[in-house]
Amino acid sequence: MTQSSDLGPEDRKIITLARSARARNGVPEGAAVRDETGRTYVAGTVALDSLKLSALQTAVAMAVASGATSLEAAAVVSDADAASDEDRAAVRDLGGAGTPVLLAGPDGELKAAVTAG
Repeated sequence: MTQSSDLGPEDRKIITLARSARARNGVPEGAAVRDETGRTYVAGTVALDSLKLSALQTAVAMAVASGATSLEAAAVVSDADAASDEDRAAVRDLGGAGTPVLLAGPDGELKAAVTAG
């Protein structure tokens, strides 16, 4: 497994952004994705009566809505032990099966690094 210290600065940045979105908005998860041009999209969990999206699904949707055509990486900060199949599918739809999905705990420490595939 990849350690937090083994991550490059851009991957550490999206974990930090995801962590700050979670804390700032008081939501269960925060997420960030980086598109093919290096732009980042940051989001928290959406929990409305009529719409429920994980933080990572929301970040992917924001990237798509902003014109992104691919993803370089995704990060989610959560208490969960693994990235959900739905989250990995959303990343895979835009970034492809090989796109890294980084899962960190609320403390920002990396718990898992998997691919969207």
